[in-house]
Amino acid sequence: MKDFFTWFRETPAAAARPWCVLGKGPSFSQRGEFDLDAFNLLSLNHVVREMKVRVAHFMDLDACLACRDVLAGNADVVVMPRRPHVNSAPGERTLADVAAGDATLAALAEAGRLVWYNSSLVPPYGNSPVVPVEFFSAEAAIALLAMAGATTVRSLGVDGGDAYAPQFADLAGTTRLANRRASFDRQFAAIARVIRGTGVTCGPLTLETPVRVYVATTEAQMLAVKLLEYSIRKHASMSVDVVPLNETGIAIPLPQDPARRPRTPFSFQRFLIPQAAGYRGRAVYLDSDMQVFRDIRELWSLPMNGADLLAAREAGGSGRRPQFSVMVLDCAALGWDIADIVRRLDAGELTYEQLMGEMRVARSIRPDIAPSWNSLERYEAGVTGLLHYTDMPTQPWVSAGHPLGYLWVRDLIEAVDAGVIPLAYVREHILRGWVRPSLEWQIEHRVEDGLLLPRQARRLDRAFQPPWIELGAAPSPLVGARRRVVAMLRQAWLRSPLPSLTHRVRERFFPD
Repeated sequence: MKDFFTWFRETPAAAARPWCVLGKGPSFSQRGEFDLDAFNLLSLNHVVREMKVRVAHFMDLDACLACRDVLAGNADVVVMPRRPHVNSAPGERTLADVAAGDATLAALAEAGRLVWYNSSLVPPYGNSPVVPVEFFSAEAAIALLAMAGATTVRSLGVDGGDAYAPQFADLAGTTRLANRRASFDRQFAAIARVIRGTGVTCGPLTLETPVRVYVATTEAQMLAVKLLEYSIRKHASMSVDVVPLNETGIAIPLPQDPARRPRTPFSFQRFLIPQAAGYRGRAVYLDSDMQVFRDIRELWSLPMNGADLLAAREAGGSGRRPQFSVMVLDCAALGWDIADIVRRLDAGELTYEQLMGEMRVARSIRPDIAPSWNSLERYEAGVTGLLHYTDMPTQPWVSAGHPLGYLWVRDLIEAVDAGVIPLAYVREHILRGWVRPSLEWQIEHRVEDGLLLPRQARRLDRAFQPPWIELGAAPSPLVGARRRVVAMLRQAWLRSPLPSLTHRVRERFFPD
């Protein structure tokens, strides 16, 4: 009996087309809306009874045996863990032992149509790769395909929640959540790990894939962008493309009136998105000073409900208007052209406040993005989807004093350990004066919380001046001027002998 990986290598058709994994979730009912002939099909458990597939995947022996009458006609091959599950856990018998006692499986095995794989839940057999198995069969099947060499895996019926499609209503009281999980949502975290570990392009057929995230930034903010990208991918159960808007190559003209010019080097970048996206599909806009803690699929799948732009609403009772630092955009409907927007500013058709504060260039805006996806300097474990570090002087990459900075540094240490963000990249940004020098010390000594830095680490930042001071990236001219004055006074203080004297006195009499 072959393992799945041998079958995949020996089957030219397996790599010739992308794959689609079919589950029992509600979206399975939409299968008639898609050209499934363009895919190799892999069914999960009882789905094989509804249609013909190339591969029928079963985790549980009882599900396989329940479908034995259709296996020969509806599946080219049947694949199971080497020790099929019984009662949601690996059984004692191997697949070969099971097949020896069942005529249907024995016939499939004899024809080379019954194959196996090593599950991570039991000791491996031979040299065949070990496939991670965690909560549900969907993530195991996607990992199986990605590890075998499939580059694109889409899905249908692999949904969250706790419902089946109507075609499987007869199973609702038996197989649905039989492993005692509260919902099918747990599978998404495991799928995210598969995508991150293999690089497979993955996403549901019902959603445009990959997710397109555009980030407003400058070169000096690119470490923050890399960390934001890492945090997105860490939780994303779909493939993601992250595009820094300063790298699109689209020029942004400046309005003639200085009062109508962008307040930061990246203020107008968001208006490049429809053009950068080719005026098609949807896009997510984020600022660079953010960190994600939940699946970006939640944003990507929000219904537009007739709007061409979704904005973030603030927490109830705040009275604040919708926020445009997190947006979902319909790129075809918006059709923005930055040259035309600047022309309208110059012509007096738009004020700066109407453009940036009210987004008057959008036809229809809905504040349908939950506050948890634009949490301003607030974090609640398990609730916060996106943390927005809005206070520039305390952003974790320029200040060790942010009370939530440990969250940002924790992901940075993870990203460096994983090789996603090389330590050399962090050092380069330190040398360029874009991030604080103590950041390297935190990574090397694995100290997440900047508030716990010892004196020798804090000393590294004494002469550091955040780049936003030089860029003038302040929220208003008055605030920017005040901050520049403060920065000049601070630098003058640091150049005088008084700071070192003060520091020595503090260390001697008020040690941390």
